[in-house]
Amino acid sequence: MSGTAVAAGAPAGAAPQLADAGYILPLKWSNDAELEPLCAYLGQLSRWIKVLVVDGSPDDLFEAHARAFPGAVHHVRPDHPGCANGKVAGVLTGVRLAGREYLVIADDDVRYTRAALERAVALLAGADVVRPQNYYPAPLPWHARWDTARTLVNRAFGSDYPGTLVLRKSTLEAAGGYSGNVLFENLELIRTVRAAGGREVRADDLFVPRIPCPVQHFRRQRVRQAYDDFAQPPRLAAELVLLPAALLCLRKPAGPALYAAAAVLVAEAGRRRARGTEVFSPAAALWAPLWMLERAVCVWLAVGWRLCGGIPYRGRRLRIAGHSLRRLRRMQQPRLPAAGSLRGAFRPGGRGRGRAPGLGAGIKEGRSQADQDDNRGQVQGLSHRGGVAGGQRLGQGPPEDCSPAAPAPNWAVSRDCMMAAMALLPMTAPNWRVVL
Repeated sequence: MSGTAVAAGAPAGAAPQLADAGYILPLKWSNDAELEPLCAYLGQLSRWIKVLVVDGSPDDLFEAHARAFPGAVHHVRPDHPGCANGKVAGVLTGVRLAGREYLVIADDDVRYTRAALERAVALLAGADVVRPQNYYPAPLPWHARWDTARTLVNRAFGSDYPGTLVLRKSTLEAAGGYSGNVLFENLELIRTVRAAGGREVRADDLFVPRIPCPVQHFRRQRVRQAYDDFAQPPRLAAELVLLPAALLCLRKPAGPALYAAAAVLVAEAGRRRARGTEVFSPAAALWAPLWMLERAVCVWLAVGWRLCGGIPYRGRRLRIAGHSLRRLRRMQQPRLPAAGSLRGAFRPGGRGRGRAPGLGAGIKEGRSQADQDDNRGQVQGLSHRGGVAGGQRLGQGPPEDCSPAAPAPNWAVSRDCMMAAMALLPMTAPNWRVVL
């Protein structure tokens, strides 16, 4: 069975255990301000699950991390230089080296509890990728409250995109990895798994803490997060309406209040979904008007960056936010079994051992079959505190391009974006025709 489902109750079948799972942490730091708390977390984590840190930090920091990390933590360099997105390079390296079928992928600010980790892994009994829900534990600095409003709005119309995913290694290997030249890498990974016939479970009530980022990093992320909307055209269209709607609201005495009230009501609906009241405070929804105004401006700045060739990212420009599910399915359809048969065809103990050419390999016309075969190697084991050595490279493409060609836009209007537009446009009546 392929597609998306919302987690409900215990998964069917024998639930995977932490002993069968691995934890991949892609890391790239420019300073070690948070090294001590990270080491404490990794020390606790390594008592529950096998931990691999894929570290793309500069040489001096890499050596400092090797000395500071607990001895049970495996510490390696990323081995995918063709990926413009450094996190994707770390994830693909970790997946290739991992000696476990069930993998937890998490950013360096994510802080799993044992209970959350056990449930996340157990949900893979009925899924190929699991999407938990991140939250900031109290007390929250101002920018964490601001970002929580974004989370609540996302929950109101569907599910949030967290800094952690849990997946089956065999499914991602069957797809050949995922593109390393996109900005919205978590969405790209989820869509790649679904395009390969895998099943996503949205565990909106599986709450995983994360620590707030520094304020400087938060500020840098404002336009970059808005640029992610180019991977979701209906949402992009809805958010482009926010600024004209806000300007029209200024023409009415009660307009700003109506605009703010609509934002708060939407966020509160997200807070009340899937037991959200257990971790999100009642005051969290009050920050939604500020976030909505921020997005109203930043989404237009993102359009400007798109017209200039892409958003700046670590010395490069990334034009593609993410590939559409339709595009990914079209690329995989000639090479993958029918949806619903992926688990038996590619998983250990399944009906077959076939493999598909890698989606993330960036296969171009004219490349030889031998070049394509370089992207299909099986992982042989987990290297301990060393560089990546031997084996084929999962999802490895040529350095100049490790992503598929840019897709044609998918302008089909989804339910959640229709609801967003319906929530925002009426408040501008009777002047709503001006927006159009």
